[in-house]
Amino acid sequence: GITIDVAYRFFDTAKRKFIVADCPGHEQYTRNMATGASTADVAVVLVDARKGLLTQTRRHSYIVSLLGIREVIVAVNKMDLVGYDEAVFRGIADDYAELAARLGLASAQCIPLSALRGDNVMQASPAMAWYQGPHLLGALESIQPQRHRPDALRMAVQWVCRPNQDFRGFAGQVHAGTVSVGQQLAALPSGRSSRVSRIVCRGADVEQAGSGEPVVIALEDEIDVSRGDLLVDARHPVEVTDQFAAHVLWMTDAPLLPGRPYWLKLGNRTVGASVTEIKHQVDVNTQAELAAKHLELNGVGLCNLSLDAPLPFAPYRDDAQLGSFILIDRQTHATAGAGVVEFALRRAANIHWQHLDLDRRARAAAKHQQPRCVWFTGLSGSGKSTLANLLDKRLHARGQHTYVLDGDNVRHGLNGDLGFSDEDRQENIRRVAEVAKLAFDHGDLVICTFISPFQSDRDFARSLLPEGDFYEVFVKCDLEVCKRRDPKGLYQKALSGEIPQFTGISSPYEEPTQPELVVETDVRSAEEIVAQILEQLAKDGVIQLQFGG
Repeated sequence: GITIDVAYRFFDTAKRKFIVADCPGHEQYTRNMATGASTADVAVVLVDARKGLLTQTRRHSYIVSLLGIREVIVAVNKMDLVGYDEAVFRGIADDYAELAARLGLASAQCIPLSALRGDNVMQASPAMAWYQGPHLLGALESIQPQRHRPDALRMAVQWVCRPNQDFRGFAGQVHAGTVSVGQQLAALPSGRSSRVSRIVCRGADVEQAGSGEPVVIALEDEIDVSRGDLLVDARHPVEVTDQFAAHVLWMTDAPLLPGRPYWLKLGNRTVGASVTEIKHQVDVNTQAELAAKHLELNGVGLCNLSLDAPLPFAPYRDDAQLGSFILIDRQTHATAGAGVVEFALRRAANIHWQHLDLDRRARAAAKHQQPRCVWFTGLSGSGKSTLANLLDKRLHARGQHTYVLDGDNVRHGLNGDLGFSDEDRQENIRRVAEVAKLAFDHGDLVICTFISPFQSDRDFARSLLPEGDFYEVFVKCDLEVCKRRDPKGLYQKALSGEIPQFTGISSPYEEPTQPELVVETDVRSAEEIVAQILEQLAKDGVIQLQFGG
């Protein structure tokens, strides 16, 4: 049968205690295998002596390498079925040594065995006297795993402890290094520093604490330190960045698309994040680098990520805890992917926000209005552009400063290089959402009319603006009515197969889950709907209906 889930078993010998994670090998369960391998110190890769190194073997070894496991034991099983032939074993060992060198594995010890007969499992096998190395259990007992843990202090703050007005401490477990009274620490990402005045460990004051110990650290100065911040030795800080490159393993059915917003959890911190570019996808079977615009379930790719806020990090090869993260779906809150950080994008540290004295409030005040983004979404032919045009005229007549972004118009210029694949649709909305934000910051009432079929993309547009300033209007209209209207003849072409991936026909439309307003253009007139929108804007204090008649 096929193993699906990760199964854990526990045993111990006189020399060591073990936890065994039995992981699936089939390609469609790559994510399960990665889950099991993520906490392992050593990998035991099973190879069938009759078949040698298979595609599955190469896939397993790549995942092991990706997750930083450098110690590998290759268990060449079923030697009894090849007559305990030394030449067969040596051939497999040579092939794996070449693979291990390519993957950067520090140690790859090959052991010939027969699990059925017990040969070289717990004791040496007389049937393979030509093999002079350790048996499997002996190798496991003697191997010394390489730990991904630095020497300098690193401790994530789990809790700010303030039992009274005279004490303020920072609780957490020392992840690496040691902390001593009098030591100069830095709090990241802020970079502020202070000396340690007191250390409490297990209810008692101590002069020093080391890796793995739970502590409360008090500092001499009242610097700003919050839950999720990282305390480090001030002489050995880690990098802080809001952009880095990482290998990402995708773990959900909905594909990973560049620009789509997710939550990124690294250590104790969770921030908004998106993949800005997929540099390449990795064929986990051959390790070939393939061009890709998205990642499917179980896909692995090297990606550039952009975060909403800077985080302290370390490359995974140097520190597994500070170099690993998960991506969380903002709608379902399910784990969508897992990643290992490779390096910071250097340009991130050299790009800064330029302060402008005239901000959004100043520009809006000069126009005597409050900026707002009204985002019309719905099927083609539902009446979005008609409503947007009429709303624009009504607001303009009242002296309001408006700007309209129309889905067709932007594809003649700004988005002229984009098609209609899911990836290009997502990029289309990402770009126009950023433009809408610029117009919003200019103090304008921004009117956007886009099919914008994906909920996550509309959520991204909403996330760019302050809470309450994004007004989503779902223009609801029966699909059959849209087909009959067909003002541009697009439905006819889509139904005849001339236009692939057409929303509502061959590509899905995700209805808004919580729009500010739902309007039905097949039930009410455009005049009535626009009047309703104006009433809502007036209710929110954006406009005054009595102004201008």
